[in-house]
Parts: sequence; C-alpha cells; structure tokens
Amino acid sequence: MYAVVKTGGKQYRVSPGDVIRVEKLAAEAGALVELDQVLMLAGESAPLQVGVPRLEGAVVTATVLEQMRDDTILVFKKKRRHNYRRKRGHRQYLTVLRIGEILPAGSPRQAAPAQAEAAPAQAEAAPAAAEAPAATEAAPAHAAAPAKKPAAKAKAGGKAKPGKQKE
Repeated sequence: MYAVVKTGGKQYRVSPGDVIRVEKLAAEAGALVELDQVLMLAGESAPLQVGVPRLEGAVVTATVLEQMRDDTILVFKKKRRHNYRRKRGHRQYLTVLRIGEILPAGSPRQAAPAQAEAAPAQAEAAPAAAEAPAATEAAPAHAAAPAKKPAAKAKAGGKAKPGKQKE
C-alpha cells in the first residue's frame, strides 16, 4: 500500500518503511507524528482512493529519526556592467521521517506507546490551566484596559518661512 501525503508545501509518495526528508516539523527525535493531509491511497488489494482535495480521516504515521540541515545552496546574483555581485548561501532545516503505518479512513487506530505516556502529562496540566481563567475573571475590568497615549501638542503659530518674519 502507498499514499501521497502533503507536508511543507510539497507532496510525497510514501510506503511503510520509507525514509523521507521533509521541511522542518516541530518534533523531537524519536517522536511519533501523524501526517493527516493524505491526498491519495492505493494498494494491491485496496481500490484507488483520491481525495477532493484530501481524504478525511486517513492518516500516515511516521517516526522522527533526526532534525538536520541540508547541504548549502549557493545563491549568486549578478548584473552585468554594473559591478553588482552578491553571493549568499542557504541551508534548509529538514526533518528525517520513517513512515510507519498508512491508515485509511474508518480504520481503527492503534495507540502508540509514546502517545499513551503523553496522555497522563496532559491530564496533570489540565487542572492548572483550569485555575488560570478564574484568576483573570477576578481582576477588575478597568485594570485590564491598556493605557492611552497622551495626545500630541499642537505648535502655536506654525512654521515660519525663511526670510519672512511675523510681526
């Protein structure tokens, strides 16, 4: 089975076990990420499914292998006969992913161990977040309003032109 996924403004054809390099994703090495912008699914036994524009509910899971930077690309600009030359380099930040499972829409998802460990940490953070809104409600309304800047003072008489004097 293979899928076409979209991430970082590019499209990739992936199969389970493939290693791909995509634009930087906010995840640590070893983390599990889900690519939910699946544009197409196909396989030997499954019929071809094409999304308009994407397949809702279909997910491709992947493991982050590393965060890295690509090779340097030289950017050279020149305008002839004007002594204008600029040479710069660019190194793109990349994330290396190993594709795990391709889950079509409606299939039961298997909970990964990394997600099971993250759930208790989120449950502990939820009570602390629930207390924060209560503190903001107790504050008076006039304290929350930002202070206004004083108005600019108008100059008296205006600006005099050189050579002419006012009497």
